[in-house]
This record gives sequence, C-alpha cells and structure tokens, in this order.
Amino acid sequence: MEHWQGISNVVVVGLGMTGLSVVNYLKRFHSDVSVKVIDTRPSPPGLDSVPHSVDVYTGGWNTAWLAESDLVVVNPGIALATPEIQNVLEQGIPVVGDIELFAWHVTKPVIAITGSNGKSTVTDLTGVLASASGLRVGVGGNIGVPALELLNHSYDLYVLELSSFQLETTDSLPLKAAAFLNVSEDHMDRYDSMESYRQAKLRIFKCAETAIVNGDDPATAPDSFSGDLVRFSIEKESDFYLSLIDGEEWLTAHQKPIVKTSDLRLVGKHNVANVLTVLALLDVIHIDLVSILDALKAYRGLTHRCQLVEEKQGVLWINDSKATNVASTEAALSGLTYRGTLYLLVGGIGKGADFSPLAPMLSKHRVELCCFGRDGNQFMGLHPSAHLYETMEEIVENIHTKLVDGDIVMLSPACASMDQFKNFMARGDAFARLAHQYA
Repeated sequence: MEHWQGISNVVVVGLGMTGLSVVNYLKRFHSDVSVKVIDTRPSPPGLDSVPHSVDVYTGGWNTAWLAESDLVVVNPGIALATPEIQNVLEQGIPVVGDIELFAWHVTKPVIAITGSNGKSTVTDLTGVLASASGLRVGVGGNIGVPALELLNHSYDLYVLELSSFQLETTDSLPLKAAAFLNVSEDHMDRYDSMESYRQAKLRIFKCAETAIVNGDDPATAPDSFSGDLVRFSIEKESDFYLSLIDGEEWLTAHQKPIVKTSDLRLVGKHNVANVLTVLALLDVIHIDLVSILDALKAYRGLTHRCQLVEEKQGVLWINDSKATNVASTEAALSGLTYRGTLYLLVGGIGKGADFSPLAPMLSKHRVELCCFGRDGNQFMGLHPSAHLYETMEEIVENIHTKLVDGDIVMLSPACASMDQFKNFMARGDAFARLAHQYA
C-alpha cells in the first residue's frame, strides 16, 4: 500500500471500458480517495455507468482538477505527449495507467505478452492451456476484460495482453515471464520513429524475471536484461523451435519434440511461432507441457483470427475477418500449406491502402482470388485468377461445387467491413454461417 501514501485526489483521464474499470477499482479498493473523471469527448462511452459520487467533466480539459490532483490515471488512448498531460508531469504529479494500478495491487503470479501481431492469440491460448493444467486463470488487459476487473476474482495466475500504449505508463509490473513476439510498423501517428515504438514495447521487460523473445526478430530482444533470456524461432535451433524429424515438423522445447505441427488446428507459420511462445511461457511457470497437449491440439484459435470454422470432406474453411489491413493478410498467407487450391476472399473498404505487396505472395500460392465489396476491384490486378463478385455469399455459391479434398476457403479481406457489415465480427460470423451451410 506504500504507493497510495499521500494520495487523496485522483483524476481519471478518459472513460470507455478501461477508464470505467479504473473508476470502479478505486471506488471498491480505495473508497477513501476522491475520484474525478475528465473526458474531452462530449458524450464518452461508459458515462452512464459512472457512480453518482464521482464528478465528471466532459467536452474538454479541466486544468484546475489536474493541478489539484495527487495522481492522474490516463487512458492508454491518450498520448503522454498531449500538452495537458505534459503539464501535469512538469508539476511533478505522477501519471500512470490502469496496468500500473494493477501492478500496485496484484499478489499472484503474472505473465504478459506484447508485439505488433499475434499477441491476442498468444494471450488467449496461454490462458486456455494454463486453465487446462488445473490453474484458475484470469485473462485480460488489452484483450477482453480490463486488468483491474480481474482483481474482483480469485485467480492463481494472471495472463495479460499489453499494448505499447499501456506499457508507456507502466513502471513496476512484476512478471514471472514477459514475451515480445515481433515488431513491425504500427501506430506511426503516435510515435516519431520505429525505435520509439520498439522502446515502448521493451518496457514489458522492466520488472520481468524471464524475457521471451523472437529469435527471428532481433528487435524484440532487450538492449540490456539481468534475468533469464529465452528465445523461440521457426527458422533455427533455439530454446523453443521448429525441427524436422523423419520428414515431419515438430514444435520442440529444449531439444525435446513436443507436438507435430500437423496435429495443430491453427493455420499458418505465424501461428506456429505463436504456439512456441505459449510453450515457452508455460515452461517458465513450470507447467508440464505434455499435460496440456490435448487442449493445445483442440484449440481452433480466436474468433475471426485465422479461425478454423468448418472442416468437411478435406476442405478447411478459415475465418480471418480480423485481417483489416494488408499486413494481417500477409501474415495469414505466410507459411500457409495445403494440397489443393486456396480460395482467398478479399475486399471491403480499402482505407486508401496499397494492396500491391500482396501480389508477390499470391504468386507463390495455388490460388483463386475472390474479390468483393466496395473496393474489391482494387485487388483485380494482383493475380490472374482474380474474379469480382458483389458479395461473400455470391462467392461461396459460385465456388462450393468446385471444392475438393485439400482445398482451403479463407476470408482474409485486408479491408474494413463497414460497406456491407456492421463490423469485422459480423463479417466473420456471416462467413462462418456460409461455411456451415455449404461445407
């Protein structure tokens, strides 16, 4: 409780799901502290759920409240470079995020995951497999449940997905293991360089006992680290790596084969790297890897992220509706193996993106490119097989009679969905229904 000494006035900046979780946490565990909320939006999400005892200022900044505070808890969506937050820091008032509050409170083991791609799958699968080992596991952070809400329950282990935005305001999170999966260009509207983005991610190792890094992406390794360093790789021998035994690929831990890639329900090389990371995380907290293999083999992935939604007569139907940009579709195509033809569904709202980087990847595949939606025509020059349709349903109606054993039908649209669907989830659900209907 030493963190709370001298703190009587807290200002929460930014509502939404995270901000509301901060307010509720403070009212439950620190009821003697005065709590105020500032949100620059006139009608922010979560406003109706704020307790009546909490004063709220919307539609701008209340600099007087900030100046009178002993602690400011800022939403991860608000950059520390914001002038009003910089002014608070210059006055010597501490500025933290919800994950730092979690760090001050938590007493049970915590493991955490960050990275540009794949962190939600790694976080979810780690939680699933740790639960299969018999532990009571709380999974949250940047995925699903805000971290502070997890403290309302009794868990043996916490598994957190952490974004670079959350890590910016986190200084003392004690981690048994922290994983940095990969780093690629993202959020350049917030960071002035790739290096500053990387440094934000590297903060995950600040109070970690073990750092798990990508042996195929040197930028994920900390510049200096005094704890144990564990590497995973799909390209070379490492602590956790992909090995070839009698012509079959095996996920291997400390030179011991654990599971064949062909036994996994997850699709693509990027997901092999994800599973290697999960095995490394579980190994660090002394979970017997053999004991969780049945649960691993049954795992089909997060909804809308390279999720196997149907498998009939040797045809796989894969929902990757979450791929709303080119990089996500590239990741889905990378390392994809199959015996037949890939029917790839692309299109929607292109957001002004350049789709040409997909062309060299598509040239390596036996593919029929099925383009649909508002900007579907922008994909037509990427591959000779490209055909333009109005809707996803029209695509499936046309191709389903051609499907044979070894084929894959994959929705990985590289576009936003709002031309024809409410959101990417609704698009993925529609694809899953078509898969069940036509498989």
